Amino acid sequence: MGEKNRYWRLTRRPIGDDYASALDLVEEETPDLVDGDVLIRNTYLSLDAGTRMWMTAREDSYSPPTPLGCPVIGMVLGEVIASRHPDFREGDLVRAYGQWSDFSVSRPDETYVERVSRRLDDVRQHLAVFGPNGWTGYLGVAEYGAAKAGDTFVVSAASGVTGALAGQVAARLGCRVIGITGSAEKAAWITEDWGFDAAVNRQDGDVAEQLRTLCPDGIDLYFDNVGGEILDAALENMALFGRVAICGLLTSYGEEGPIPGPYKFDQVLMKRLNFTGFFSPDFYHRGPDVNRRLRPWYEAGDLRMTFDVTDGLENTLTAYSRLLSGAKIGKSLVRLGNAND
Repeated sequence: MGEKNRYWRLTRRPIGDDYASALDLVEEETPDLVDGDVLIRNTYLSLDAGTRMWMTAREDSYSPPTPLGCPVIGMVLGEVIASRHPDFREGDLVRAYGQWSDFSVSRPDETYVERVSRRLDDVRQHLAVFGPNGWTGYLGVAEYGAAKAGDTFVVSAASGVTGALAGQVAARLGCRVIGITGSAEKAAWITEDWGFDAAVNRQDGDVAEQLRTLCPDGIDLYFDNVGGEILDAALENMALFGRVAICGLLTSYGEEGPIPGPYKFDQVLMKRLNFTGFFSPDFYHRGPDVNRRLRPWYEAGDLRMTFDVTDGLENTLTAYSRLLSGAKIGKSLVRLGNAND
């Protein structure tokens, strides 16, 4: 094709949060397309915690590990600039599994690529409210968690994009909403800006004790994004016949050895709990239907998301470290040079 393409290549398996030693920014020409390919000029890269799991060598994950020597894979928003696929043409705006790169080559018959509208007031919401995070928040609360009016709902990583959206959905469904987060600033953000009823700040001491104070009758639905000791704190405070919906295990994504189970696992029996794990690619095909349900809330201002934007492909690793360390608020994006806003 003749276009120069920079991309982040996974050279080694990262140890802890040392991404600079594991990923290299390299440049090559974009390959010639074959039948079934589309070439996307990336406008935004969506940074998501689950990508950390793909960087490990774990074969028992929900997706195969990224092979060493290959580009890092992630969700992108961009414009099709060349197509050898009959369902896509030049100029289409798409959300797709692509690469951390200037240009992504994707094959719609083999991986996720979807045409999206340019008429949305903020096209970045295709990677937030109206994308996998929004679908996970809605379905995790409404279907997998079976939320109902009057429930006490607790979500971990509540200032992360999925947690914040899940909390807003639960509020719309009539739940009392409590978010677990990691700072006073984030606790204020979810209560004052997003309408959560209360927040647990991990820096304020024992999470289980804070939950016990806020949830004297127990937690009806716990939406988990992190696992580990926060999950144990929630299990200790579940209501009888409570539900636990698990879509993330952030605390263990960088671990290479055996991962211990919840120390409070006995509460599954003692409280007769219902556990459900769910993974967003399982319901990507339902995105248009879920978006129709979310649209009225969004237009009414009851479902929102802000963005933490980093400029420049070369700064992707800095942005990714901010995501996994919890140093950001809002949806983490990398904006490439062709973005208009």
